[in-house]
Amino acid sequence: MKAIATLRRSGALLIASALCGCALSPPPTAQDLQKEVLPQAQLPSTFKGAASTDPVPDRWLASFGDPALDSLVVQAMAYNADLRIAAARVEQAAGYVKVASGALLPSVGVVGLGGGKSGGGGGLDGVFLNASLELDVWGRLRYGQAASEAQLEAAQADYAYARQSLAAMVAKAWFLAVEAGLQRGIAREALQAAQTLAQVADDRLRVGSGSGVAAAQARANVGSYRDTLRQVEFSREQAMRALELLVGRYPAAEIAVADTLSSMPPPLPVGVPSSLLERRPDVVAAERRVAVAFDRVGEAKAAQLPRISLTAGGSNVSSDLIVLKDVSNPVWSLGANLIAPIYQGGALRAQVEIRTAEQKQAVAEYARAGQKAFSEVENALGAEAALRERSAILTENVRDNEEALRLAQVQYRVGAGDMNTVSQSQLLLYVARTARLRVQSEQLAQRANLYLALGGGYDEQPSLHTGLTER
Repeated sequence: MKAIATLRRSGALLIASALCGCALSPPPTAQDLQKEVLPQAQLPSTFKGAASTDPVPDRWLASFGDPALDSLVVQAMAYNADLRIAAARVEQAAGYVKVASGALLPSVGVVGLGGGKSGGGGGLDGVFLNASLELDVWGRLRYGQAASEAQLEAAQADYAYARQSLAAMVAKAWFLAVEAGLQRGIAREALQAAQTLAQVADDRLRVGSGSGVAAAQARANVGSYRDTLRQVEFSREQAMRALELLVGRYPAAEIAVADTLSSMPPPLPVGVPSSLLERRPDVVAAERRVAVAFDRVGEAKAAQLPRISLTAGGSNVSSDLIVLKDVSNPVWSLGANLIAPIYQGGALRAQVEIRTAEQKQAVAEYARAGQKAFSEVENALGAEAALRERSAILTENVRDNEEALRLAQVQYRVGAGDMNTVSQSQLLLYVARTARLRVQSEQLAQRANLYLALGGGYDEQPSLHTGLTER
């Protein structure tokens, strides 16, 4: 009894020492990390070309005012395979958290024996119960748990960014498919105009006021526009297939798209650069992976130190072969184990070196993610400003080319002009119209890029990074 009491007192002391074990060294906060890894990036107070420094709004998809686009994004969230992969990664990370947390709790096992009779003798019957608990004195298990929790937060942020990226990709694919349909309409109009011009050239040749060269040239132009129309139709089919794949459909190029582009939303508040790194889910994920790497280093260092475990067991056994005393009273035991690594060929030290290198890699990847975020915002803002100016220029250019073509056609019909002038004017108008439409579509796509670069949510679901905590 005295021995058992001594063991119990020793166990209590060991448990107390475990509870007061070494405190974990926390990974750097997001603010400290930004100062350390981006020393060259002197953040300005505002983004270049920023319309407003007000906070970035969520629900950006609604700003396009297109219910059909909204419906396709909902379908993509339900059926896109890449997003389902990202969701599965979150589930995996959550499972690893449970595994790491379980290591901090006692493990209990039971063994039951039931012996059959043989040769007239009896068997051995009984139950053996054992339990063990590793005392996390040095923090190895707690570092592992912290790393798993940070990895889960990184996976959640990755999933949030995957959802935002998918919404932006669907929006851009939608704009491209709509544009392709409108480009087809422009190509058809150009073909029809070329056919009309060819008919005029044939009529003039027949009455003796034209030339064979002009008529042949007009027919050649018709062939060129037919080829252009076929290329545009193929591009439209490709755009529709890309959109169908994003929403999980079979790529049959049969999806219904709108016959007009969405209206360009008003200028967007973009916040301030200093808040971008804490708002974008992909940057938050990179910051969480830095925390994972720091915790893994602590775990590897703690693995070099002795492991202390408490063990307890009990048994109640009976037998017909041998005589056991006091079988009505179970036998209990309590003990402690200490396992200290002495020599493992440098494997433990190598693990520390590996984890340290992974930590450096994670820090560098965070810096890259931050630089990428700033670059994407500034590029999107610059592109939006340039496209806005180009749209105004091309709109005026279309009007001028329409007037030039009208005058050239009038002169040709009255015999004061030639076929080359009309054909050239017709081509210039076609180029101007297609360029203006391309710019208008690209404006919408760049707005989706800007929303994604700023980390704004496309729906009412809160950003996952707002729930992340720092130790």
